[in-house]
Amino acid sequence: MTDDKPSLGYIGVGLMGAPMAKRLVEAGYPVHIWGRSPAKLDPLLAIGAHKAETAAHVAREAEILFTCLSDTAAVETVVFGPDGIAAGAGPGKILVDMSSMRPDAAREFSARLREETGMAWIDAPVSGGVVGSETGALTVMAGGNEADFKRVEPVVGHLARRFTLMGPNGAGQATKLINQVLVGTVVAVLSEAASLANRAGIDAGRIPEALAGGRADSLPLQQFFPKMAKGDFFIESHIKTMLKDLDTVLALARETSTAMPMTAMATELHRLMAQRGHAEEDGSAVARLYRDEPI
Repeated sequence: MTDDKPSLGYIGVGLMGAPMAKRLVEAGYPVHIWGRSPAKLDPLLAIGAHKAETAAHVAREAEILFTCLSDTAAVETVVFGPDGIAAGAGPGKILVDMSSMRPDAAREFSARLREETGMAWIDAPVSGGVVGSETGALTVMAGGNEADFKRVEPVVGHLARRFTLMGPNGAGQATKLINQVLVGTVVAVLSEAASLANRAGIDAGRIPEALAGGRADSLPLQQFFPKMAKGDFFIESHIKTMLKDLDTVLALARETSTAMPMTAMATELHRLMAQRGHAEEDGSAVARLYRDEPI
């Protein structure tokens, strides 16, 4: 601990994780980092982050450890694999997992980590994209123990505008799936609307301004629609990530006997984009399916 700031760890410095780790370093926390792609660590090391040789090393150094990984399998490997977090964990430490994965896996992994090492777990998936991670304006949905939540809340405050405890472990991941239902289906609808505007001879780029403040207004309209109108799909998120999450949604829907026809259609549109080689493109690029251009 330095000047009453707990020692932190961060593992997973990709598109979303790197800006979050950067904010924590700049806030004056001692931050220990490790990653499976060492070159991604260099910008953070240059501003004062501390390099760890393994995930276990990060866990030994950190009181609160953040992870932001690609999927359930990656989380399991980093936490429980050789030289993983569990090998350096112990009582009094907290893992804040900002990855998006299955709710049942969050429940299973949190119970296993606590039983084997005494380390607590908060599942804390995020929404807000790269801009949100850069500006500290993320929305974070949490699942876990209330006392653990309160302990990490001041640190997460550097990353998020909203941090909400939704229930026990797994509740944060379930809430993230609801978020993805709303975002994934809205992206599909906005794509259709942008196409209709263009074909009807309307300047699609003016739609967000024209509808601002009305019942059709939303953050996706203001953030995604301009990209769709311009055809400028600069990367803020990946189609493959949304597809992964929507597939998880549909699996949960089957388990709970929940009819989700709109979500199923949006999922298949994302899958079509991935099959056509666009998995690494921005989520708003689903609009390419409706543009008068080959994809």
